Amino acid sequence: MFKKVLIVSSLIITAMSVFFAINEQAIAKDSQVPSTIAKAAELDPTKLNVDLLKAKIKAKLGLIVDKVEKTPIPGIALLITDQGLFYASYNGDYFIQGKVYSLVNAVTDLAEQSLAKVRLAGMEKFKDDMIVYKAKDEKYVVTVFTDITCGYCRKMHKQMDDYNARGITFRYLAYPRSGIKDRLGNYTEGFKDLRSVWCSEDPNQAMTNAKNSQGIGYRVCDKPIEAEFDFGRQVGVNGTPAIILSTGMMVPGYQPPAQLEQLLKNL
Repeated sequence: MFKKVLIVSSLIITAMSVFFAINEQAIAKDSQVPSTIAKAAELDPTKLNVDLLKAKIKAKLGLIVDKVEKTPIPGIALLITDQGLFYASYNGDYFIQGKVYSLVNAVTDLAEQSLAKVRLAGMEKFKDDMIVYKAKDEKYVVTVFTDITCGYCRKMHKQMDDYNARGITFRYLAYPRSGIKDRLGNYTEGFKDLRSVWCSEDPNQAMTNAKNSQGIGYRVCDKPIEAEFDFGRQVGVNGTPAIILSTGMMVPGYQPPAQLEQLLKNL
């Protein structure tokens, strides 16, 4: 009897040992940073290895790094990711969120020049999916991230005739402030409303109706609302309206017609 118990116990212990050994290996495999990335910490922190830095940031934080640039700060790189702009040490041991300014001459945002290039490239990508209010005598073109529930977006839109009269063409990109999906994984009302506007037979009139609190018909189609939103987050948009100028520079917030015109004249 005792011999049988001992044999069964031995089999259970052996099976459990095998299970935990396999499980530990699986967990280690999932969480282990690849050896090529691990070696990054051993590299000279004054030298930038773009591929290793990208891999380490993805492994540690889950961020997809689209672009890496050196900055004037020794050992610090600028990262343009799918979730926005960040900074990191060359070997990826340190990660910085927020703006970094140079005080060498004038106060300068180190990221602005790089972001301007990304914005211009993105606007070119989405140029055929914008809702455009074209000035008859066009002198300037601005691209505006907008949401139909935003008070200042509505105010700006009600002054569209004034902007157009000053030669300013408006091109809208979608930016649902409530995001794309809620915590339950369902599309937000903000996303669905903007999708309905973009999918309407007459998007320009639908936009005007929506910003005047008039009803808009529910529409579903293949428009890049989510891609435009992601693009906005990537280039520093965190509210609406956000105005991108022809230079790629971004001006956050509402700008009255006369003030925007003067700003454009001074470019």
